[in-house]
Amino acid sequence: MAEITPPVIIKVGGALLDNPAIAKQLLLEIKTLQASTPVVLVHGGGPLVETMLSAMQLTSTKIDGLRVTPDEQMPFICGALAGSANKNLCALAIAANLNPVGLSLMDGAITHSELLDEKYGAVGIPAPGNPALLNQLLAGGFLPVISSIGSNSEGRLLNVNADQAATVIAELLGGKLLLLSNVDGVLDQHKSLIAELDQTRLNQEVSLGVIKDGMLVKVSAAMQAAQQLRQPVTIANWSAPLTAILNNQSGTRVFPATQTSGA
Repeated sequence: MAEITPPVIIKVGGALLDNPAIAKQLLLEIKTLQASTPVVLVHGGGPLVETMLSAMQLTSTKIDGLRVTPDEQMPFICGALAGSANKNLCALAIAANLNPVGLSLMDGAITHSELLDEKYGAVGIPAPGNPALLNQLLAGGFLPVISSIGSNSEGRLLNVNADQAATVIAELLGGKLLLLSNVDGVLDQHKSLIAELDQTRLNQEVSLGVIKDGMLVKVSAAMQAAQQLRQPVTIANWSAPLTAILNNQSGTRVFPATQTSGA
């Protein structure tokens, strides 16, 4: 039986949908990469959620970089993330000659989510589940496009941070994780790119108040994934060439505690 190539899991922020030219270029590069490596796309949708809640005159707040999600807002947030954002991204993928399959974290039991803390409302923490569905899709040449909406065992819809969602998918499949957004990577207090980040450097930057809020959530997810996967995780700009990111020529590489920078 042929050995299955470990996939690349690419997480993109919802703001990518506001940049169709960049989205098209990234998806074309994913199409090229698929010739040699399976790819899974995990996405957020923060800007779309913000716009929708504002239009409905609903309050949106964050604690420690995580969106507080009242249960009564979940139907709308679910519709924005698992509906509009997911299908718009799938449509862009079709335009790039890809074969996308839109999913959420709860589909096919690929993950299991539990409530984080009631102070956040319907916010979930995901854990790896059953990889069978994703493995079948990847073997068939499909591009899974996964939104960060999960459910607990009681059927309560939960809003999951997309960086954490991508981390769990990478853990589930043993794949290489790229966290892509409209920032070049992790920046120091002088706004210079930190090319390599380990736990010691992270602690330093947190103590200085440089890495905080949403970036701290992102880096913590990357550190967790690096630890679980025993390999670096890359935080980079989605406008950079995908080959440069994969070849460690762009972005910030986050190293697990068991490795040292430069490994």
